[in-house]
Amino acid sequence: MVRFGQLVMGPAGSGKSTYCTELSRHCEDMHRTVHVVNLDPAAESFAYPVAIDVRELISVDDVTEELRLGPNGGLVFCMEYLLDNLDWLDEKISDYLDDEYLVFDLPGQIELYTHFPVMRRLTRWLTLEMEFRLCAVYLLDSQFMVDSSKFFGGALSALSAMVQLEIPHVNVLSKMDLAAGVNQERLEEFLYPDIQSLIADLNENMGPTYVRLNQTLGALLEEFNMVNFTPLDVSDPDSIHDLLLAIDHALQYDETRDVHDRDQDANDDPDD
Repeated sequence: MVRFGQLVMGPAGSGKSTYCTELSRHCEDMHRTVHVVNLDPAAESFAYPVAIDVRELISVDDVTEELRLGPNGGLVFCMEYLLDNLDWLDEKISDYLDDEYLVFDLPGQIELYTHFPVMRRLTRWLTLEMEFRLCAVYLLDSQFMVDSSKFFGGALSALSAMVQLEIPHVNVLSKMDLAAGVNQERLEEFLYPDIQSLIADLNENMGPTYVRLNQTLGALLEEFNMVNFTPLDVSDPDSIHDLLLAIDHALQYDETRDVHDRDQDANDDPDD
């Protein structure tokens, strides 16, 4: 039976741990079991039950103190150390059944998804060696999506992660419950935006030198279909459920579970 999992990622402060907490509670209410795995060596505290905690292996505080590295260098060192000790993670994951659903709460340092091969190597190990079917859940804070330039910046960072990881990918505008002060009509434009309209907006607010660059970036986003975002209001159970349905669809979770259940029923049939 294939394992399923989410890789929860995004910039620092985008609401990754809050999402993991509310997802865990939501699934508990619907009698669906998920286990949240902390793979952020710099994490301090959690509101969700931690199934596996990378800080048992290594933490940023220990590294910065012993090796005198800065917080960014310490985090990169910790993640590379994890890759060198995947037998530890293998043992931890093996405590769970093959068909259980794991949610990986990842660090927020963007360099790990764009400049370093750390997350790519981890993802390949999870999919090829541990036989996980994974979906990347990339969170962007809706409070900062107030103009076209920030939308393009956020979408391009999500695109970079998608290209690096090569797994199903769902973009999320998080903290919709905290975006009351943001122009709601403007925010709606970023959920299913018209790229050409956004390019025109950029051109109006930037010099003519950048016209060709804006057009090229827009074409890139359209080519990779990275322009759709799912809104997330963690205070609304329907919003969490809608996002979970989108992720399940990307994972083909229900279809796989149905096949497994039918096979299990056939194996349990005493007439066979």
